[in-house]
Order: sequence, then structure tokens, then C-alpha cells
Amino acid sequence: MVAYPSTISLRLNIEGYNNADRCAAPLGRKQRAMLDKLAEVEARYLELEALMGDPAIASNYERVAELAKERAGLQAVVDAYRLYKRQSDELAGARELLDLADDAEMRELAQDEIDTLEASVAELLERLRLLLLPKDPRDSRDVIVEIRAGAGGDEAGIFAGDLLRLYTRYAEGKRWRVELLDVNEQGNSVFKNITFQIKGDGAFSRLKYESGVHRVQRVPTTESQGRIHTSTATVAVLAEMDEVDVQLDMSDVETQVFRARGAGGQSVNTTDSAVRLIHKPTGVVVEMQDERSQLQNKLRAKQVLIARLYDAEVERQRSEREAERRGQVGSGDRSEKIRTYNYPQGRVTDHRIGFSSYNLPAVMDGALDAFIDQLATQEQARQLAAGSGE
Repeated sequence: MVAYPSTISLRLNIEGYNNADRCAAPLGRKQRAMLDKLAEVEARYLELEALMGDPAIASNYERVAELAKERAGLQAVVDAYRLYKRQSDELAGARELLDLADDAEMRELAQDEIDTLEASVAELLERLRLLLLPKDPRDSRDVIVEIRAGAGGDEAGIFAGDLLRLYTRYAEGKRWRVELLDVNEQGNSVFKNITFQIKGDGAFSRLKYESGVHRVQRVPTTESQGRIHTSTATVAVLAEMDEVDVQLDMSDVETQVFRARGAGGQSVNTTDSAVRLIHKPTGVVVEMQDERSQLQNKLRAKQVLIARLYDAEVERQRSEREAERRGQVGSGDRSEKIRTYNYPQGRVTDHRIGFSSYNLPAVMDGALDAFIDQLATQEQARQLAAGSGE
């Protein structure tokens, strides 16, 4: 696959992100390597604590905040590792007691403790394996969501609005903030495309599984004979990136201004406030019109363009890795039909994991966690399998 021109400088976490398929340490012969890695993580955690207590650093608030953020990212691993070490020591002591005990009752008590601790230590090891899986560097980011009506005419546009409500309700349940960026409404709640931001801790880590083709099967309100129609909408979930993550050369971007479409304020259609950015090397086009000011629309459009370019580079690298492995399941390709919302049966089915919910109203009201949890588990299993060479 042809790489993007050098005019796009992407500062991706290549080392951590691209090695996701090789870094997971399985049990057995690689257990020692995993424990060595855990010891290194704990050593780094202690180093961070020492640095934060250094008077020479304590006055540098930006540096302290940076160190505190890194330490917080290691906290769960270190806590689990310390509990594992403590219980491993207790297990060794229980086994020693079993070997030395000459009293039947004492041996029984020691064996009961061994059984309990062995199960707990095994569970901790599995948890630590998952905690050591490389994290997507975008997981903590806010997101930009783009919903576009697909096949199905007006019904597809209505479904796009339904998906906007679904994600808005999901975000509200997480106490995340939703802000509309651009809405192209054709009238009567029929949307051609919708772009919005969701701001909240870990938003991308949850919503990244929503990218793809969503299909709805239902009887449109305009259908007089009660026939079921099938319509689609596409969802793209982009991590919101900073300009330091994507160094964009604006000389490669053509800027066009035009009169905004549709409602957006009393004077929205009287000035050329809408902005279209065209990234000439890649052909990526972003339009923004919902702000009254041309400058505000341009800033928002640039933000979305940066997110799209970053996402495109990550997808390119992911595709190359998937091609090398030949046939990995669950690539997340946006051309794939990922979920069907069947209204006559009251069923929502995610085709990637073969999971269905028969409470469609709850799902459309934002109850997505059952799907997202299983998708995240599947991704973890994929990473573990890839890391063990399976």
C-alpha cells in the first residue's frame, strides 16, 4: 500500500501500538518474562514517586502533572502485581507448612489455603496478562463521531438521527459532554450527515468499536402496506488529536468558503461563513457550517481534518499488519456491516461477536455497554492469541 506523502507528519506511538500483536506474554514458558516486565513496571512506578518528591521538580507544575499522569497509568498494574507477590509468598508458606505438618487437621487446613491461593494467584496472573497488553495510545482521547445516511433514502436519513440520539444518550449515561459540530438536515428529521464531539475520559476506548455500517430493518411511517425496509448508515469514530500529534502543512490544504445550508441562526445564510477544507495529497474533504463565524468553522474543520488524517494513517498501518497475518477476524473495516437493528423482532445483533439483545428500545436509548464489553474482550483475546503465536 502506498504511504501518505511526507507532507503529513504523524507522531504515532508506533513502538507501542504496532507491537500490539507481539507483546502479550502467555503463561508457561513466557511467564518469567512477564514477571520481569512487571518488575520493570514497578521500578518505574517507584522512580516516578521519587521524581515527584524531588524538590527540584516539585516547583515545575507541568512536569509534575506529566509524571502524575504516567504514574496513574501504571497504578492498576502495580497494585495487581504487588497483590500477586504477596499471595505468592503466602502460597509458598502454605506449601511449606503442608510439607512440615504432621497433624492431619493442620495438613487439611494448609491444603485448603493452598487451593484458595492457587486459584487467586492464577486469576491474578490472567489479570496481569490483560493489564500488560499494549494500550491504543488514543484510548484516553475525546472523539469526533461522523454519521452518514447510506442506502435507503429518507429512512436512512431518519436512522442517522436515531443513531445520534443513541450515542447522545450513551454519553449522558457516562457523564460525557456532547457538542454538535455540523448537521446537514434535509427536513422532517432526515439527516444526510451529522458530525459531533463527545468529550469525556476514555471516550475513544469505548466508542471506537462503533465504526462501521449499521443496518436498520423496520416499517417506515410512510409505508402504507406494512412492508419492512432495510436501510443503512455509516458511523466513523475518530480520536480527537492535537496538532502536535499530526503536523499538518496548511499549504497542502485548499480552503473554500460558501454560504451555509439550512438552519443555524438568523443570519447563517446571509454570509459566506461555511468552510470546506480539501487535503490535496489525500483527497480528504471536511465541511463545517454550524458556527456563525467563518473563522470558527475553519478551526472546527481543521480539527476534524487532523483527526481524519491520523485515523487514516492508523488504519493503513493496521491493514498492513492484518494483511501480514492473512485472515485475522475483526479488523474493524468500516465497509463491514457490524450491527443490525431489527424493529419487528425487537432485536439488535452485532455480527462481529454474534451477540444479540432483544431489548431494542433500551439499546436505542443508549444501552450499549453489553456490546462494547464483549467487543473489548474479543480484542483482548485477539491480542493474547497473536502474542502467543497462535
